[in-house]
Amino acid sequence: MLTDAQLTDIRRYMGYQLIGTTMTITDDNDIVYGQFGMSVISLHRRLTTLSASEETVLINTYLTTLNMLETAIPMTSDNLDTDQAAVWTHNKNEQRDRDRLFDSWRVRLCEFIGFPPSPTLNGGTRLVRC
Repeated sequence: MLTDAQLTDIRRYMGYQLIGTTMTITDDNDIVYGQFGMSVISLHRRLTTLSASEETVLINTYLTTLNMLETAIPMTSDNLDTDQAAVWTHNKNEQRDRDRLFDSWRVRLCEFIGFPPSPTLNGGTRLVRC
């Protein structure tokens, strides 16, 4: 069973906003739903009914990789003051390249789970339900 922290990471990597304590996420009360054939289910239900092998892939392949990629993005600031040093030349597009790689893995996560990424992940606008 996925931990609360893992569920939170999955939702944010998919591009969906946090819920906090304003509403309890349950199988039938979520802000994210997906269509599977003739059925519509919540993201919560999808994530809490995975097989053991699906959870293993989700944790070991996707969450591990995304955590590593996300951590590497802020470290690009270490090289912002260097344009060229000796033979080494800094990739001026390093952060953009890392952002794109990170986002491509986020989309892969969504595809594995079977839910569309949030509109913000694809450069769209944020939808707010009132």
